[in-house]
Amino acid sequence: MYPPILRILLGVFVLSATTILRSETPTNVLFLICDDLNCDMGTYGHPQVKTPNLDKLASRGTKFNNAYCQYPLCGPSRASFMTGLYPDQTLIHRNAIYIREHLPNVKTISQLFRDNDYFATRIGKIYHYNVPKHIGTSGHDDPYSWNYTINPRGRDVEDEPIIFSLRPGSFGGTLSWLAADGEDAEQTDAMIAEAAVAELKRYAQEKRPFYLAVGMFRPHTPYVAPKKYFDMYPLDEIKVPQVPEGYEETIPAPALKSIRRKKDQIDLAEDLAKQAIQAYYASITFADAQMGKVLDGLEEAGLADNTVVLFTSDHGYHMGEHGHWQKTTLFENATRVPLIISSPKQKEKGTESDCPVEMIDFYPTLAELAGLNAPDFVSGVSLASVLDDPKATPRDSAFSQYDSGYSIRTPQYRYTEWGKEGEDGVELYDHESDSVEMKNLASDPKYSAVIEELSSRLRERVADANKAPKGLKQNAFENNRRVPNQ
Repeated sequence: MYPPILRILLGVFVLSATTILRSETPTNVLFLICDDLNCDMGTYGHPQVKTPNLDKLASRGTKFNNAYCQYPLCGPSRASFMTGLYPDQTLIHRNAIYIREHLPNVKTISQLFRDNDYFATRIGKIYHYNVPKHIGTSGHDDPYSWNYTINPRGRDVEDEPIIFSLRPGSFGGTLSWLAADGEDAEQTDAMIAEAAVAELKRYAQEKRPFYLAVGMFRPHTPYVAPKKYFDMYPLDEIKVPQVPEGYEETIPAPALKSIRRKKDQIDLAEDLAKQAIQAYYASITFADAQMGKVLDGLEEAGLADNTVVLFTSDHGYHMGEHGHWQKTTLFENATRVPLIISSPKQKEKGTESDCPVEMIDFYPTLAELAGLNAPDFVSGVSLASVLDDPKATPRDSAFSQYDSGYSIRTPQYRYTEWGKEGEDGVELYDHESDSVEMKNLASDPKYSAVIEELSSRLRERVADANKAPKGLKQNAFENNRRVPNQ
């Protein structure tokens, strides 16, 4: 029997050693993303769309109700959140650009983890891909971001000749869909899930810290899923959004251009519109099923208690709202994204937050949750405090841009200016009375003080979003020639 004082000292030593071991155990990251997914999900209150697996994730994490992309287009958005920088800092405002064309010495979020002895893996789409053209390839990936990459290719690519499209032979930017024969396992996204589960098993066996990024291609066009998912959404239960007569006259010309840019998708016949919506919903539920396999794989590998899970999309999406289909607007439908973060260290599970969030906040959030320091150039703010206190507000607004427009979303309002300092038009929407943003209040004298305040705040945000990132080289291009900015 040890003397009392020695027993106390031994107890302190064991407790201290345990604490040290726990603090030195790396926190893993599982980054999950769907392509072109809006908030049409069960956990966000949609009355029809079934997303049981992501709903379950929300029940053990924190759901963010007001998360927004920085640019409602795949390439610019993905480059933005992977670097923690605004599009005016990455200089990427269109698709099909490799990130280091403009930022040769940037350290991406997964690269930060890789440099800190994590094994960084990409499966599927994280950076921009042309869909379905680049499925099975690395697309416009950044090889410096990863130790290992996997590019599955399923029958959805081989089935291209039988996919319906409003423009025959055109898929990625055109409404197109297929209720596919065969089983889930034959589809690319199911292969992505299977590969992710295999990687998780390997990490567990090797006791290897990891940053695993899993990018599904659905519900991006073409909306392809096995027929059973289409059967979940009978056409007679689908409702097509309506636009009141005269609406187009109430918004600025650039805003109107953004919802009329796809000429073959204007004023769709109701039967086609219902089929498109059915196919989109089917693709969401199919993608949710694949995400469920990955999340189950995390549990089965015994890694859930030491892994932060972040689920999101690259931007929002219109399904007939404002008379528009797909993305590239500054309305709520195209800028708002789903965001669920689950951390094994958070105090409460199943919480939700209404604080404004930007996708560039992913970088500092995941870094902090893993005990790493984000680089000085990162423009985002950490959301880690919200996981412990859902009422915390690291931000008071969210900022987005598209084409010549900039938009700010506060808890009550969306305010948008087109052209330099709004010279091409202004929009103001009050979400307390108009959550669908169909009543532009910019010309209402009652809101002149609100517009003055929001205009000032928006222009401050624009200035911040244009600050040169610390320590990074920026390469601009003029007439196909590279022009170094610094």
